[in-house]
Amino acid sequence: MTDIEQRLARLERRLSAVEDELAITRLILSYGPLVDSGSADAVAALWERDGVYDVDELLMNGQDEIRAMVLSDMHQGWISGGCAHVVGPPHVTVTGDEAVAAGYTMMVVRDAGSGAFRLRRATANHWRLRRGPDGWRVVTRTNRVLDGRAESPELLARKFTGDSGDEGAAPSA
Repeated sequence: MTDIEQRLARLERRLSAVEDELAITRLILSYGPLVDSGSADAVAALWERDGVYDVDELLMNGQDEIRAMVLSDMHQGWISGGCAHVVGPPHVTVTGDEAVAAGYTMMVVRDAGSGAFRLRRATANHWRLRRGPDGWRVVTRTNRVLDGRAESPELLARKFTGDSGDEGAAPSA
């Protein structure tokens, strides 16, 4: 292989890595606008068919349960009352067709009485993703409220320590 061919091959690998990270970042950042607009099918489609969404107060297994959460009276109440799921930029690492990401989300809600907005919750997020025939999809997303318990910062650290940790989550296929 010539020097130019080697350089071109390296450049193609680097560009592919950047494209993967961008696709994953866009997927993660799309969650807030989609869930706040009530786009239940689009939210569910972020996950693999048997993907897991593990939130402190709710464990959802599969796209149907995720879709049902978006359509639930509770979630629709958040939307009609005024809310924003603010997703911070994730720290993404791609290894072949698998990826992990860590980051934060905040849920901001409007107080009906005063019209003021307040922070309802701030959470640590750990994402496991897989590339399939239709692109990147979430395998598991685990959220924990940042309320001082050790579990929340440990969840963030998993991404950096290599501990996938996803106890109770759907097994990797």
